[in-house]
Amino acid sequence: MFQVQDLSTKIGNIQILHSLQFHVKEGEIVSVIGANGAGKSTLLNTIAGLYRPTSGSIMIGNEQIAGLPAHKVVGKGISLVPEGRQVFPHLTVKENLLLGIYTKYYKDRKLVKEKMEKMLELFPGLVKHIHNLGGNLSGGEQQMLAIARGLMSNPKIILLDEPSMGLAPIIVNEIFNILKVIKEQMGTMVILVEQNVKAALKVADRIYVMDQGRFILDGTKEEISENEQVKSAYLGIKATG
Repeated sequence: MFQVQDLSTKIGNIQILHSLQFHVKEGEIVSVIGANGAGKSTLLNTIAGLYRPTSGSIMIGNEQIAGLPAHKVVGKGISLVPEGRQVFPHLTVKENLLLGIYTKYYKDRKLVKEKMEKMLELFPGLVKHIHNLGGNLSGGEQQMLAIARGLMSNPKIILLDEPSMGLAPIIVNEIFNILKVIKEQMGTMVILVEQNVKAALKVADRIYVMDQGRFILDGTKEEISENEQVKSAYLGIKATG
């Protein structure tokens, strides 16, 4: 299990996260939803080691990782797919993927080859672009490349920051269907930060609703989708009666 307890984070003198608690079980997709500025990306960046928490714990199993630098967090089995995809535009698709497993590149070439083949099987749309520059791909293809790169290290948990941003609905559906495959076939834990609440509700097992750095609601996707506050604020459904 992945577990966060009493997690708080400041950026400069501004308190962004306030005593957050949540958990993710093996093979589970948990989504964090909320408005812009709620603190969702700060949460992922804190878990990934890009920000240092001011208090609290982040546990993978029995191992404490709060406060570790980002490169050591990766070594513990956490992979971040950042907002905006951030592929390396002047490197090929193959080179982008290899960077996701760079720590093993000289140690275990067989593993690297196997992971590359697995990613191209999972994301077949990348095959024809394998020698093309990452910057020449469409937005949807870049998002798939970013997720594939994040999975190359075979993480225990993958953090996805707004993967649907700026993409057409058909591409969003394709990406979210791949998330289901990642969950079912690889057993990878997924934390999904999304503003596309309808899409998140389709794929997530449980949902946390964040507002001003705090979780104000949590529950199964069924519970959250029937919550009147969520219907009104995020789904555009007015309360009846």
